[in-house]
Amino acid sequence: MRCIVTAGPSYEPLDQVRRLTNFSTGRLGTELCNFLVNAGHETVLLIGEHATYCGEPRATSVQKFSTSADLSEKLQAFSGKGIHGVFHAAAVGDYKFGNVWTRSEAGELVPVHSGKLSTRDGTLLAELLPTPKIIAQLRQWFPASLLVGWKFEVDGDTQSVIELARRQLDECHTDACVANGPAYGAGFGLVSAAGPNHFIDRDALFTALERILTTRAKAW
Repeated sequence: MRCIVTAGPSYEPLDQVRRLTNFSTGRLGTELCNFLVNAGHETVLLIGEHATYCGEPRATSVQKFSTSADLSEKLQAFSGKGIHGVFHAAAVGDYKFGNVWTRSEAGELVPVHSGKLSTRDGTLLAELLPTPKIIAQLRQWFPASLLVGWKFEVDGDTQSVIELARRQLDECHTDACVANGPAYGAGFGLVSAAGPNHFIDRDALFTALERILTTRAKAW
């Protein structure tokens, strides 16, 4: 099978020297990629430039991405190329910067344009704009592929995260969603049309994901 795994964080520039990003290390996606390769699948790893995990990826090929838009372009480049499974584990930033302002003594907002924003400008106001949801576009790019998304949540409880994972399936037309994070608790949930299943560790999760991939392959 030909697979794509996304991993690690994206970032969005504030200016030419500062960036908005997240704490994703890229470990889970890299280890999933290695698992799939060891199982005999041809796997491409798309990993964030700022992933901190130092494990060696054994991917068929590795491509690094920067922003959400960059990852989107790299994924679209594989559309129509016989991809059997896409495992979208990357932590894509939900926001990018828009305008930046300083406030004048009269209280007016004055746009700031600079390659490097200076603290001499005092307090700044930065606009955050939602980034396009890559997960929502995957079915268009890969209409026949197995699509697996992720739902990492900090607030809520296990059941609320499972419900969010179900919503992702409905809204994004994915086949399965991995639920994890502090809100979910220890281990991983795997939500699909067959219902939620719980796995105690990564190896158990990876085994289940690879089983779904090979089962789906029999229908092609």
